[in-house]
Amino acid sequence: MRVALSQIVTTPDPRANLALVGEQVERAAGRGARLVVFPEATMASFGSPLATVAEPLDGAWASGVREIARAAGVVVVAGMFTPAGDGRVANTLLATGPGVEAAYDKIHLYDAFGYTESDSVAPGSRVVTVDVDGVRVGLATCYDVRFPELFRAHADAGAQVSVLAASWGAGPGKREQWELLVRARALDSTSWLLAVGQGDPAAAGVAAAPDAPTGIGHSAVVGPDGSVRGALGAEPGLLVADVDLAEVAATRRAIPVLANRRL
Repeated sequence: MRVALSQIVTTPDPRANLALVGEQVERAAGRGARLVVFPEATMASFGSPLATVAEPLDGAWASGVREIARAAGVVVVAGMFTPAGDGRVANTLLATGPGVEAAYDKIHLYDAFGYTESDSVAPGSRVVTVDVDGVRVGLATCYDVRFPELFRAHADAGAQVSVLAASWGAGPGKREQWELLVRARALDSTSWLLAVGQGDPAAAGVAAAPDAPTGIGHSAVVGPDGSVRGALGAEPGLLVADVDLAEVAATRRAIPVLANRRL
């Protein structure tokens, strides 16, 4: 399966960000991608008034993504914000395209490094997978990467690929942690991991909200053996890669950590 990771830098303007999704999907589909993955907060960057920009899954922004995916004939995964019903929002991944319609609400909220996501975001509770061209794909968002049990749950549900959409906060050691964690989660679950983050606003010449987790880039495609098969730098870019599903079965035979679990 050919996949594309679209490392973009979004702004507080959902309409402008939707136009960017359209441009990137057209590029990715033109290169043969069947699954196009965007970062967390594709709808609007962190530092935006999330309760104001949030829309339901049948709202204009999500409908725009659906139309883009339909027109290109690909599955698109993109981060947005939906109303949670308690004055907060849900940090939602929309997955849409031919034969696919699902949404994952981020389970683990980023209450760390002095940032409190739970002030404005309500946690999700469901593990979500989708089937893309017969391949099961698990959905995860940013801080979820620090919790290996979610990625094992994807594998237990039959996933051979996990998508991790992020807007990774900058800071000392944060790039090193990102690179370590995405490789570890692939190896924990012996699955392909598609880790796509927001690009670094400074590298893109985009003004960013101070103290908000607006991205550092370094998106990566990681194989089920934990090796990096492709990666980007800090600036925006499109990473296209071929995912060989036979490697999942081979790796799970060689490193049967899922089968050998005792807890």
